[in-house]
Amino acid sequence: MKEIIWHGRGGQGAFTASRLLGEAYSLKENSYVLAFPSFGPERRGAPIRAFTKLDNQPIGNRSEIAKADYSVYLDDTLFN
Repeated sequence: MKEIIWHGRGGQGAFTASRLLGEAYSLKENSYVLAFPSFGPERRGAPIRAFTKLDNQPIGNRSEIAKADYSVYLDDTLFN
């Protein structure tokens, strides 16, 4: 399983990018995807994380990712 964490701010499209990657991956045969957000205060500009899990078998673990294969930062102020 490949796991990706997206770090961004509300309104930057981190969750949308997470979902788009999942949609693209799901086009190939025998592929399974899980994409979901994690919000703090729900307002534009607040830090958010989104998660994408990609695998070739059903994904049973629906928890947040603790150690990802890839991290994507959409806002460099969150890189600390």
